[in-house]
Amino acid sequence: MDAGRVRAVAVTLVQYAVALVALGWAVSQTDPIEALSLLAGLDPLTVLGILLASLLGLLARFETWRATLGPIQPTDRRTAGSVALVVNFVNQLLPSRLTGRLAAPFVLRSKVGVSYADGTAISGVHTAMYALLYGAVATVGLVFAVDRLSIGLTGLLALSIGLYLVAGVAILGAGTNLERLDWVFAGVTRLLRYLPRVGESLAARAENAVSFTADSTAAFRTIAGDPGVWVRYTAGWLVAKLIAPGVRVWLLLSGFGVAFEPGLLLPLYLVMAYSVTLLPLTPGGFGVTEATATAVFVALGVPSAVIVPVVFVDRFLDIYLPALAGWYPFLGIDRASLRTGEGH
Repeated sequence: MDAGRVRAVAVTLVQYAVALVALGWAVSQTDPIEALSLLAGLDPLTVLGILLASLLGLLARFETWRATLGPIQPTDRRTAGSVALVVNFVNQLLPSRLTGRLAAPFVLRSKVGVSYADGTAISGVHTAMYALLYGAVATVGLVFAVDRLSIGLTGLLALSIGLYLVAGVAILGAGTNLERLDWVFAGVTRLLRYLPRVGESLAARAENAVSFTADSTAAFRTIAGDPGVWVRYTAGWLVAKLIAPGVRVWLLLSGFGVAFEPGLLLPLYLVMAYSVTLLPLTPGGFGVTEATATAVFVALGVPSAVIVPVVFVDRFLDIYLPALAGWYPFLGIDRASLRTGEGH
């Protein structure tokens, strides 16, 4: 094993250690028996509402991919859902949402049959829109919450939110000349090698076969310049990341007998609290995100005994369960296509 690979493995182990420490801290803020008792006490209608909100959010996430695929390759909801689930699965294996998204062109190539150039443009626009919307909404949440948060917590959130905004602007700007992103892909190719089953194929393709041509630049401009794409994507994003989680957490808090005021700000605070997923601290932000969200809502007045199970349930339904579901379509990635460049 070469020195670079050893170093990468060591960094990964450190990241998982950080995740476990952060997760342990979050769990220590509540009594697990009491938390389970609270969850068991939820009435059936509340549980049904939580599940329906989660399903709505998942379907809306599928629509964001259909929006960006539309101008290049109109796609049915099932195929778009497969792409969304696989990308979410990969995001949980790599240390940041942005590095996780770098596998999206290969997923699109295998699942949809678009060219690598078009796949790069589609995933690039999708990532840019996600980053800009997330950064903008999280900024509003931080403005409303800043006077109740500690300086350290405010600084951490501001850093991550700022990175979202910078990333969104940078990707949109570079999209008109995608050759400028070559250094980004070169820098993360080594991360792709650690993906199970297809890692080596993805890394080899990234190193040897991916070229950002005039075709990909044209595709990027076509997608990003279509107002309909922005409208459809924004609508899907708002449902998936703002409305559905807000309803789910509001139902959980209400079911636990905790009133959150003002309720309209709850979705904004959630987006803000989860923004640390962009920082490459742990794979998929696991542990650190739960700990940060716990600290944020405790500062906002929610008892720690309540917010810990709420955050864990919300994260499980919104992120980890879809990621587990993404494992199955991930197994269907056409590895032969990745090696040869042949489409479906």
